[in-house]
Amino acid sequence: MPRLGEAERDILPTSLIRPANPLQGAERPHPFGGQVLYSPAPPPPPGASSPLRHDAMRVTFIGGGVMAQAMLSRALGSGLCAASDVAVAEPVARIRDELAANYGVSVTPDNREAAASGGMAVLAVKPQHIAHVYDDLRGALAPAQPVLSIAAGVPIASIAQGLGGHKPIIRVMPNTPAQIGAGMSVWTATPDVADADLDAAARLLGTLGREWRVPNEDYVDMATAVSGSGPAYVFLFIEALAEAGVAVGMPRDMALTLAVETVAGSGRLAQETGTNPALLREMVTSPGGTTGAGLRALERGAFRAAVGDAVEAALRRARELGGKQ
Repeated sequence: MPRLGEAERDILPTSLIRPANPLQGAERPHPFGGQVLYSPAPPPPPGASSPLRHDAMRVTFIGGGVMAQAMLSRALGSGLCAASDVAVAEPVARIRDELAANYGVSVTPDNREAAASGGMAVLAVKPQHIAHVYDDLRGALAPAQPVLSIAAGVPIASIAQGLGGHKPIIRVMPNTPAQIGAGMSVWTATPDVADADLDAAARLLGTLGREWRVPNEDYVDMATAVSGSGPAYVFLFIEALAEAGVAVGMPRDMALTLAVETVAGSGRLAQETGTNPALLREMVTSPGGTTGAGLRALERGAFRAAVGDAVEAALRRARELGGKQ
């Protein structure tokens, strides 16, 4: 792999990913940047003691949707948090009941009440709902209480202003594979976030997969276009590959299984070996063979250019949503 310049060193991952459960997950070095992969463990039953209770952190979730539940279940399963140290504010009664029953955490429909319980406040709401959250939380947070936002496209300046000048803020761009502990979270923080809270954020995001801290929000916007939107690009490729298999005569269930497993296995091979993807592609491509013929067809269809256009379009939209041009 090529050596990194100073700019690249500035955005290397800053922490180790821990196993989801130290009693179950097996650690192994990761070829990219020395991080650690793990096999995620399920959350403990409500009321169960945590194997890392002495290291537990307090977290308040504002919003109890899919991403919040992914973070919650893995934080509990890892022993990073105990159920008694978690509060969730969620307006939908059915979801509150499910959270209380499944995880044993404190639930409330009141954002302000939840924030008063202290700890890291995780803003896990859709961007179109965040103004309401600002109204509820303004003046309710302690000055040093860290706020971690996973609201897509909402910049730190907007969060700070909405919360009445609150300073310790962490902005994160996760992605949907976080739901199974295979996510990629890119994040940045204001200088006002304490070192202990930075470490806590890295550990919390680490339960979702890999985390990568960057020096400013420009990289978060770029990550939105690459890893945040990236799963959709990959799913589209899987869909297209499966449809192509059907078109040449393969049964649909077989075509879909082959497409999914091919993408999953190829990603794992690149991840575990650390080999440059171009070299892996060459390893599959024999002179005058079938793979070469297929790759030439992709190149004629401007496959690389289309991917580049997708990333650039997503980045432009991310900046538009954040009020940047």
